[in-house]
Amino acid sequence: MRRTGFLMPRTKLLASLFVLASLAACSKGGGELTNVKAEPWSLSDEAVVVDLTSTGSETGSPHWLATYRAGGKIAKLGIELGPDHAVDQFASTGDGRFLRERNSDPSIFLADLKKALDAKTVPTKITKVDSLPFKFVVLGRNQSRSSSGGFSSNPPGDWTAMKLFLANGEGEVFFNLSPTAKKAEFSIKDSDYGDIVLAELAKVL
Repeated sequence: MRRTGFLMPRTKLLASLFVLASLAACSKGGGELTNVKAEPWSLSDEAVVVDLTSTGSETGSPHWLATYRAGGKIAKLGIELGPDHAVDQFASTGDGRFLRERNSDPSIFLADLKKALDAKTVPTKITKVDSLPFKFVVLGRNQSRSSSGGFSSNPPGDWTAMKLFLANGEGEVFFNLSPTAKKAEFSIKDSDYGDIVLAELAKVL
């Protein structure tokens, strides 16, 4: 059951991140790769794929512009990932934020996210913000994709698999990206989180 109206204490959230990152160790790849070929991504009812364009970096933090085109509408979303900090030799966690972009029409994007995340409704009463913070845990770098959409470090690939924590830990969603393929995807973690994640993203779209 979803924890409606409950804010996870910071200590509990950090503990959750630590445990999750430790469990993710088995999927973590090795060091940085060179001459990596773009791996395929999974198009399924449980993921929404966006185009990913690098917009540089600030103080070592990579910035991207995520774009979703469908039905004549274009949704835009800025993404910033801060430096991650190692939990152990395999996994790391960090802070990031979504940034609101001009001339963005999120109507179809939100509708498609609703379906992918198994949310019940698309929010209508939204207080817009320019920046939406989140915490992330890296589940695996240099990952390859299987035909079913799963990830593996053997053979190595060009995907980074992550999990995002929104609304002080109340909402969780998988976020996977491939700068080589210039693609990223939002993928369902659990249907209980669907409405929370959708409501949070709507604030910055």
